[in-house]
Amino acid sequence: MKLKQSLMAVSVASALLAMSGNAAASAFALIEQSSGTGNAFAGGAAAAEDASTIFFNPAGMSRLNGTQVTVAGSLIQPSAKLSDTGSTGALLQTAGGNGGDAGSLALVPNTYMVMELDSATRFGLGINAPFGLQTEYEASWIGRFQAIKSRIETINLNPSIAYQLSDSLSVGAGINYQHIAGELTSAVNYSAAAFSFGGAGLLTAIGGPGVEGVSKIAGSDSAWGYNFGALFNASADTRIGMSYRSKIKYTLKGSITFSDVPAALAASPLLANGDVVLPITMPDSFSLSGFHKLNDKWDLMADATRTGWSVLQQMKIDRSNGSNVQTVQENWKDTWRFAVGATHHYSGQWLSRIGVAYDHTPVPDAYRTARIPDSDRTWLTIGGQYKPSQSGTIDFGYAHLFMKDVTIADNQAAAGRGNLVGTYKSGVDILSVQYAYSF
Repeated sequence: MKLKQSLMAVSVASALLAMSGNAAASAFALIEQSSGTGNAFAGGAAAAEDASTIFFNPAGMSRLNGTQVTVAGSLIQPSAKLSDTGSTGALLQTAGGNGGDAGSLALVPNTYMVMELDSATRFGLGINAPFGLQTEYEASWIGRFQAIKSRIETINLNPSIAYQLSDSLSVGAGINYQHIAGELTSAVNYSAAAFSFGGAGLLTAIGGPGVEGVSKIAGSDSAWGYNFGALFNASADTRIGMSYRSKIKYTLKGSITFSDVPAALAASPLLANGDVVLPITMPDSFSLSGFHKLNDKWDLMADATRTGWSVLQQMKIDRSNGSNVQTVQENWKDTWRFAVGATHHYSGQWLSRIGVAYDHTPVPDAYRTARIPDSDRTWLTIGGQYKPSQSGTIDFGYAHLFMKDVTIADNQAAAGRGNLVGTYKSGVDILSVQYAYSF
């Protein structure tokens, strides 16, 4: 009992540390929720090897006996560097550099617990971070009036239940209580604002060209969603899984603040601190997976996942009085992710994993922004598992994501934010470790 309580305490503590860095799946989705890194998360809805199946397909809990707790974490190291090919700085401001590397190391933990209620019924609880993003540029870079820091963090509580209808079919479902918090910062061109409001006279009054500050928009919200799935045993060696996770609609409420506002502009309602709202919807997803035991040594798996990113057509931030702060057209598209993987069983204690995946970006080239300079990515992964005891397993995996070089042409000169033109070179490295204990 003490061991069980300790493991549960560690699980909860791990979840409370949840921080989301640059997403490793397309846009700002986080697929790093299990031991599947080594297989590129192929077969996620069909593998059902441990309690993390709660996220990928709750019906998979029917394959687990007794009680199991998993605690996992992924270190994600993204890189996003702009090569300038003709940008122009903001009006009345110095241009600035390329912004450095916008990626930064982040830890994404998750934890799951499954309990056997009776021979046919399982209850589970997952705590994870399904979405997350952070890009941050040097404060003096040429695109600072478009973006400096962009951060999205989520934490998701997912109680679930599974029921085995027959020897060949299990079903499962869960509810999701998800909290989201976001922060957006960018430089504010006070010189351009002064010239626009009052011409050369007001520009001189605030100190001339080169006067700027920083705006910060921060907000949060909580909302509900659901997920469900089914697992079909086609034979003793083959199973097929399908799962669905719903959209979750938010209205983030928070504030906008401006730093270093010149006294001559302090009365402007456009530069006043105040409350803001940002409606945003997290996309739904559908997965179809297969798992096949080829022989005593090899398992094969495959997965196709569709994510409904077309829900994100624009980012519209308004003040509480209804006036618009900023609207950015995103025009994102739905995407597909395809993965295949294999596992080799060396012995009763050791196994190895390999995988490859292709993940398509939802971001059209014409609407790419500095906040999310996303691109198509190809995953190459390796990993393994060690069983130190009959009850415990340690999984580990490494993934390198090759990201396609993409262009950006974001002309916001008319709003005093400059014209950002260049090519992004990006990549991601992921290292994951998971411990599972059954009792």
